Amino acid sequence: MPIIVNLDVMMAKRKMSLSELAQKVDLTLANLSILKTGKAKAIRFSTLEAICHALDCKPGDILDFESDSRSPSVPAEENSL
Repeated sequence: MPIIVNLDVMMAKRKMSLSELAQKVDLTLANLSILKTGKAKAIRFSTLEAICHALDCKPGDILDFESDSRSPSVPAEENSL
C-alpha cells in the first residue's frame, strides 16, 4: 500500500508510549496498534485530529504517500469527490 504510517516515529519524537497515546485519544491499544503498524484500511478524521492534537503535529507528520508503480491507477471518474 502506498500510504505510509509514521505514527511510531512521531510517538518516539514526543517520547509517548502507545498506552499513553491510546488514553489521550480514547482508542483501544489494539486499534492504535493496527494503525501504528500500517495495517489499518482507514482512519476517521476525528481520530486523526485527536492523534495530531495529542502529539502536537500535523496529519502529514503521521501519514506519507509513496508512489507504487504496481498499484492500478484510479479512473478519472472515481478520482473526484
